[in-house]
Amino acid sequence: MPIYEYECDACHNRFELMQKFSDKPVKRCPKCGESVHKVLSPPALVFKGTGWYVTDYASKDRKRAQKAEREGKSEAKSDSSSSSSTTSTEASKTSVNGKKD
Repeated sequence: MPIYEYECDACHNRFELMQKFSDKPVKRCPKCGESVHKVLSPPALVFKGTGWYVTDYASKDRKRAQKAEREGKSEAKSDSSSSSSTTSTEASKTSVNGKKD
């Protein structure tokens, strides 16, 4: 259930109420009985469990593993590009001369 914050128009008393979405908004201040209005405030979110930065990605081991993974991918790309360039060179030699040198 969400928590709503209200403020009294007369005495400026602020209070919070846990209400269902279907509940009607409060109209009177519990302290002085005057009218109140809802106050917009940032939500209080707490992410718990695995899959969040604090529990999974903040460790030094995880950072090292990510760095090693990135370096491994960049090496694989350079290896595949160099092997594809030699293959295309060999193919062009074959097509120009009609036979392989």
